[in-house]
Amino acid sequence: MPDLLRLPHHDGSPTYVESEAPRLGETVTLRMRSHPDDPIQDVWLRTTYDAEPVFLRLARTCGDDHTVWWSGDLLVHNPVTHYRFLLVRPDGTQLWLTGSGLVDIDVPDAGDFKLSSHAPAPDWARDGVVYQIFPDRFARSTTADDRPTPPWAVPARWDDTVVFELDDPRTAVQLYGGDLDGIVEHLDHLERVGADIVYTTPVFPAESNHRYNATTFVEVDPLLGGDAAYERLSTAVHERGWRILGDLTTNHTGDTHEWFTSAQADPESATRSFYYFGEDGSYADWMGFATLPKINHGDPDLRAAMVEGPGSVVGRWLQPPYDVDGWRIDVANMTGRLGALDVAHEVARAVRRTSESLREDPFVIGEHNHDASGDVDGDGWHATMNYSGFSWPVWSWLRSEDTPARAFGRPVQVARRTGPAVVETFRTWQGVLGWRATTSSWNLVGSHDSARIRTLVGGDPALHRVAAGLQFTMPGVPMLFAGDELGLEGVVGEDSRRPMPWGDEASWDTATMTAYAELARVRRSRAALRRGGQRWAHVDDDTIAFVREHADGSVLVVARRAASPSFSLPLNLGDHLLGTEPGAPLVEMTDRASSVIPASDGPRLDVWALSDDL
Repeated sequence: MPDLLRLPHHDGSPTYVESEAPRLGETVTLRMRSHPDDPIQDVWLRTTYDAEPVFLRLARTCGDDHTVWWSGDLLVHNPVTHYRFLLVRPDGTQLWLTGSGLVDIDVPDAGDFKLSSHAPAPDWARDGVVYQIFPDRFARSTTADDRPTPPWAVPARWDDTVVFELDDPRTAVQLYGGDLDGIVEHLDHLERVGADIVYTTPVFPAESNHRYNATTFVEVDPLLGGDAAYERLSTAVHERGWRILGDLTTNHTGDTHEWFTSAQADPESATRSFYYFGEDGSYADWMGFATLPKINHGDPDLRAAMVEGPGSVVGRWLQPPYDVDGWRIDVANMTGRLGALDVAHEVARAVRRTSESLREDPFVIGEHNHDASGDVDGDGWHATMNYSGFSWPVWSWLRSEDTPARAFGRPVQVARRTGPAVVETFRTWQGVLGWRATTSSWNLVGSHDSARIRTLVGGDPALHRVAAGLQFTMPGVPMLFAGDELGLEGVVGEDSRRPMPWGDEASWDTATMTAYAELARVRRSRAALRRGGQRWAHVDDDTIAFVREHADGSVLVVARRAASPSFSLPLNLGDHLLGTEPGAPLVEMTDRASSVIPASDGPRLDVWALSDDL
């Protein structure tokens, strides 16, 4: 296997890019590294100004015994400037180094490195730990008992089995009665786990337990405690120095929404143009669900009501007394898109502009479960829920052969793949998303829409902890779905929405909860795990090792999905910072600049500090 740490390398981290958020027209110094034993004769920086290729020759400077630096200045001529490196060896060999990796053929520009002049995601959103809450299933306050069950709902006791098959009419209406004050009462639990960003799924009134089919956007569901309870939750979150994110569906409303009922009843209604009605009264909806009529963002009046300005739905909840710090946008990939109409970027920009006009440092993230690469490198969504670039590769590496978990977004289970294939997937997605969007996007191994990671790995707690370790150590922001830390299971999204077992602590997987807390602590204490670059160090079928490098100190991460042998790395390891399983592996130093990582008898993830600068 080639020595991965000797390969030419560049990424968007501070080690390689002078400024991650330059102004348009600014010149930025870029650096690329190679190894002294690699006979590279010349390195050219290729950029595309106004879509025309331009080549700039880089200067070579010696670093130390294991590094040669190549540097040059790049003019940020376009709002998003793309670039790659052309490497030339004396024997005539030519290689391209792109954001997706090193290749010896000409490849499209989609995987090029990207330098965006648009403002980046706020620091709190990039440095934090996100905790997702599905309000109906998280916790009930004592006042919840005083609220009558609405006619549409099927009441459930907290320990009842979740109904989850989509062909069962009870699935969307089984109501457990969790509320917002229940969340407030359990914020200490979130602190114990290490979270500091609270993200709840929708809180608007709706005739379902998931509330993605809102009946209005101007109030909080009384079943959750109403507006006053949302204010109490926001206040409690902010008093801890944390942040809170709302969840808004900009693609559709419910069919009982006040806009839609008016539009359907009267063709002359002011809200008729908010939707896509046919002459026969039919209307466009989300994925064939008639209860979710699709919003028409081609209509200026709808955009004004939904996303533009302080009086819009987006603006209303960012202001006192609710003070939401930003939005997770549901179905962001389809918002503003229907057939020939595509105003998705305009909608994203409007949400961003409105948010920035009302809050100093808001964060807006779009839901995608496939390719978000065209939607996150500009002035719209800061980032994406990174299913394709993180979740699916992790699932394919760790999933059990006989897991009952069902795939999310495809008709068959994700393929089970080896370490090299998984790393290649990581590289590809980092390239097309871009470094900045990747590091701001959410690393998730499951959500309210997917199977639980514990079920996917066949109930193996050690494999579950490896997945959690990758969430906290790979570039990106860790997001856990409430209950992951306890070892909750679920074969599909609706089944994953099981109530938190507050009354049954004996069922909690406390070892996994401790692992999450330790991962959060180490990530918070190490700039390399939040802002550092990433270099792959060792990959085989069952092992993935990488370095996160930063001027404030670098770390080595070694993840194993099974028992695996020892291997050597040209690194000087320092303190063992974390292990997801008991015991600190004893590293053998063969000399000052080389270490032997010991064999492992099963799945685990370990993090070491590096003693020397790379």
